[in-house]
Amino acid sequence: MRCPFCGNDDTQVKDSRPTDDGSAIRRRRFCPACGARFTTFERVQLRELYVVKSSGQKEPFDREKLLRSMRISLRKRPVDADRVDRVVNSIVRQLESSGETEIPSTQIGEMVMNQLAGIDKVAYIRYASVYRDFREAADFNEFVEKLRPEEND
Repeated sequence: MRCPFCGNDDTQVKDSRPTDDGSAIRRRRFCPACGARFTTFERVQLRELYVVKSSGQKEPFDREKLLRSMRISLRKRPVDADRVDRVVNSIVRQLESSGETEIPSTQIGEMVMNQLAGIDKVAYIRYASVYRDFREAADFNEFVEKLRPEEND
C-alpha cells in the first residue's frame, strides 16, 4: 500500500481487525520512510459496478460518493454514523447481488430514498429535494403533503 503522505510503496500493517458489522477489515498502517500512520479498509467486492446516468454516461460506482450524499442529508440529525455505514453496506450488497453490472442512477436514488424514509423524515426530504430537483417552495409542499397520509397510518 502506497503512503498517502510521501508516496513510499513500502508501508507496514501494524494492526488489523474487522469493523463492527464485519463488512470490512480495518488496517492501521505505518510508513517507515516518513513515520506517518494511516488507516485503510479492505472490503469484499463481488463485481465491478457502473452507474448509468440519465444522460447515458457510465461511471464506476463509488461507495464513498453514496456515503457522502447520505451524510449530507443526515447532517445535524440524530442518526448514528454506524447506522449510516450499515445502510450503505446494505445498498451496496443489494446492488452487487442483483446480477447487473450497470445500474441506473435512478435505481440507486430510489434505494437511498427508501432507506432514508425509514431512518429520518427530514433527511428523506433533504435528499428528495436534490434527487427530485425541487425548484421552488411549492415542490416541497407537494412532496410533504404526500408524506402526511403515511404518518397518520
